Amino acid sequence: MSKMNLLQAVNHALTTAMEQDPHMVCFGEDVGHFGGVFRATSGLQEKFGKDRCFNTPLVEQGIIGMANGFAASGTTVVAEIQFGDYIFPAYDQIVNETAKFRYRSGNEFNVGGLTIRTPYGGGIAGGLYHSQSPEANFTHTPGLKIVVPRNAYEAKGLLLSAIRDPNPVLFLEPKRLYRASVGEVPETDYEIPLTVADVVQEGKDITLLAWGAQIEYAEKAAAMAAKDGISCEIVDLRTLLPWDRDTVAASVNKTGRLLVTHEAPITSGFGAEIAATIQERCFLSLEAPIARVCGLDVPYPLALEKEYIPDQYKIYEGIKRTMNF
Repeated sequence: MSKMNLLQAVNHALTTAMEQDPHMVCFGEDVGHFGGVFRATSGLQEKFGKDRCFNTPLVEQGIIGMANGFAASGTTVVAEIQFGDYIFPAYDQIVNETAKFRYRSGNEFNVGGLTIRTPYGGGIAGGLYHSQSPEANFTHTPGLKIVVPRNAYEAKGLLLSAIRDPNPVLFLEPKRLYRASVGEVPETDYEIPLTVADVVQEGKDITLLAWGAQIEYAEKAAAMAAKDGISCEIVDLRTLLPWDRDTVAASVNKTGRLLVTHEAPITSGFGAEIAATIQERCFLSLEAPIARVCGLDVPYPLALEKEYIPDQYKIYEGIKRTMNF
């Protein structure tokens, strides 16, 4: 075991996968000698050569288009989009090609060997164009898997699983945690199964459901609620598409209450899908309406970032409202 931050864990996963697969490539904007804007790919070009780790132009649709071509030819590919905010020029390539190429071609062109890495979310004073959480734009796309780690241990295990999964995966990395999340990570190869949620903390009064950086806020809110005698169960979804309905439903059937929190704006956020599904499956167990504590329906502000973020204080207030319903 070694102490790593989330960035180092991502780098370790990429190194492990490239050592095992001599044909695997990774590319994106500045990922070569520079190591990427956050240095997630530092040292990979020096270790594996310019043919396997290389820079691309600042053309997101070109990055994913080329990645689709590599993957369709049988190559394992990890493509980096420098910021999740700038993934939208590649939206057509991801939604209409990455997710559907296998089906359109009768599996003649299978792009399941593609993993798309991108940092997402706020917390670094990035303002409007470097802070967005675009997950809900892609959870409506069958054919993709969408994965979000909450710490360094998950980052390595989930990324290795994503790279080896036979489906294309969008791997969203919470940039606020890149250097802030530090923990023990095995130096050996290991995988964390996709599509399986993790019960981070057991409780009996209310279920708090989150993913990525929001788990930290949920844990802090749960500690505040515990002082009031409220027992919170915390569930880390890990995989958003397809998501683990059974684990979430089992938790809500036990606690009778659910609060979903995510950083993306509340309207049409993925929390709405979760709320709709759980009220169908757990209606007779619910003691209160399902609560959502999410980002605001405004472009992500720079000066008012702290007011925008659905932090532990907002989650704590949501817990109290739900418990007192």
